[in-house]
Amino acid sequence: MIDWAAPEPLATIAAAFLVAAFVKGLTGLGFSTCALPLLALSIGIREALPLVLAPSIASNLLVMRGAGHFRETVWRFWPLGLAALPGIAFGIILLVWIDPLAAGAALGAVLVGYATFALARPALALPPRLERPLQWPVGFVNGAVNGLTGSQVMPLLPYLLALQLDPGRFVQAINCVFTVSSLAMIVGLSQAGLLTGPAVVLSVLGLLPVWVGVTLGEALRRRLPADSFRKAVLGLLILLGAILAARFFLG
Repeated sequence: MIDWAAPEPLATIAAAFLVAAFVKGLTGLGFSTCALPLLALSIGIREALPLVLAPSIASNLLVMRGAGHFRETVWRFWPLGLAALPGIAFGIILLVWIDPLAAGAALGAVLVGYATFALARPALALPPRLERPLQWPVGFVNGAVNGLTGSQVMPLLPYLLALQLDPGRFVQAINCVFTVSSLAMIVGLSQAGLLTGPAVVLSVLGLLPVWVGVTLGEALRRRLPADSFRKAVLGLLILLGAILAARFFLG
């Protein structure tokens, strides 16, 4: 059991938030994607998941406000969000039931898959007739992965990329699903007893280091080769994912 008032976990959480937000500001990679492995390795995945909710929702809402096409996106992609809800419930049940190290290994596998996909950047194309039918299985699986690991990007990211949306519609669609999923995670984690009062307070207080990190990252974006830094971060995610998996398989 973590002592949330002790300085060590507080410093670890603040550092993870600051680093993840800096990476988001500099490269655009997701905040939760970067923060979760750092937190999972230091305090455990069950304790980490509630902490990223407030910063994730806040950043999603800010992005959604500026992306446009909100009503069109909701009408087009509502099955994705709806199908994610039972998937999240299923994933949280697994999270509570299985060994936390196994859940961490699942997060590691998702991170390795996501980072490998992002580095490869394959050209994807989906026939229009499959767009709506695939939203139901993609939404459910994405929700299950989210509930178990906290990661929201797989298989949602490849699906949306395969639709070849323009940047504004892509950003709005992915952040709409992220926001619905994060709100559902609040309910699910609360019902599972994982969303405690101290975790809520720390999640909200985490908005400050997140704001500082994003600001610093954006300030340096024009001065550093962001693409090279992005590749280095993706390589780091592969390493962290492998460590999370190894902790489970090596005991």
